[in-house]
Amino acid sequence: MPCKQKAPWRNDAAVQLQKRECRKAERRWRKTKLHIHKEIFKDRLRDYNKIMCTCRQTYFSSIINNNINNSKVLFTVVDRLTNSSTYMTSELVSTERCNEFAKFFNTKIHNIRQAISTSTFTNEPSCSPKPCIIVNMSQFSTINEEVLIDTVSHLKSSTCSLDTLPTKFLKNVFNSISADILQIVNTSLMSGDFPNSLKTAVVKPLLKKKNLDTNLLNNYRPISNLPFIGKIIEKIVFKQVMHFLSINNCLDQFQSGFRPNHSTETALIKVINDIRLNTDSGKISILLLLDLSAAFDTIDHNILIDRLENRVGISGTVLKWFSSYLQGRKYFVEMENNVSETVPVTCGVPQGSILGPLLFNLYMIPLGEIMRDYGISYHSYADDTQIYMALCQTISVPLTHCVNALSR
Repeated sequence: MPCKQKAPWRNDAAVQLQKRECRKAERRWRKTKLHIHKEIFKDRLRDYNKIMCTCRQTYFSSIINNNINNSKVLFTVVDRLTNSSTYMTSELVSTERCNEFAKFFNTKIHNIRQAISTSTFTNEPSCSPKPCIIVNMSQFSTINEEVLIDTVSHLKSSTCSLDTLPTKFLKNVFNSISADILQIVNTSLMSGDFPNSLKTAVVKPLLKKKNLDTNLLNNYRPISNLPFIGKIIEKIVFKQVMHFLSINNCLDQFQSGFRPNHSTETALIKVINDIRLNTDSGKISILLLLDLSAAFDTIDHNILIDRLENRVGISGTVLKWFSSYLQGRKYFVEMENNVSETVPVTCGVPQGSILGPLLFNLYMIPLGEIMRDYGISYHSYADDTQIYMALCQTISVPLTHCVNALSR
């Protein structure tokens, strides 16, 4: 059983010194039972708690000051300091409960997809036709051992319960097994097949907010963990596909989610600036906030493959690889030592995966095309989209056409 990692500030020399003094005073008091020795022990204990509190504050202050422009690190620190554990308590965990979660997550996605009806706006103007693909990406490039080692070194050391070896241990001995891993990766790239053994996800229910009722399944979101070898293959594919998309300008310029040099801050600046420009010109802006329910989990695989082929230019072995990557997936819910039955996945992209966010962005490309067709401003961050426009008398017709196109 792995040992719980000691908090970093506990290793401070001053904390360790005060801890030894405190222990020494405690042993003296327990041996003599004298009141004066008890008071000395209490004084040492107060000093120990005080200096540990100071070192803890110094530790987090240092992280904040060193990452003042890194919002991801800052949010992590704030969440760590303000939130208690959002996982289900041990007394509520059982195999039966795991099966309830597995069924609930699966049924929720099924119901959302069932609720999506076929549009009846057949006589309205359609969105822009599929662009003519000039450049295609039909095959991957094989990689060498140097690229593989560099890729692995930059991946997080999180371990999935399906991994044969703990990720930290695998990284430590990677030079000894890199040739075998390299063969697995290159075989997948050249054959267009993603290994079936790496398609299973371990899902853990996470409470959305710490103050929610822990007995209601709807208050939890599924957090997936995937085998580490699969993440290595995904990262290699991600780099090559991202390079192709970047040099051919295939990504939506107004999508700030999951992209280098983009963030919630860039999305916010763009939207606020556009609205202020409208205000300066004497116009009133209307803003619609679009949030898709279970956006990643409801992606239709056939539509996604069509997007990759006809909107982006993915073909040949690369398209075959993505089809293999999406098909035959499954998951089970795990809480402590309890697991559910395995559930097949028929739609969606794996949350917690490396390719999932990129595939979602490509899936949503037509949304931006529709907005541009009707002259409506927008900006997206992942599945959150801000749709806005300046209000004037002639705006109702294009706005109605845009809504009809979105319904299709």
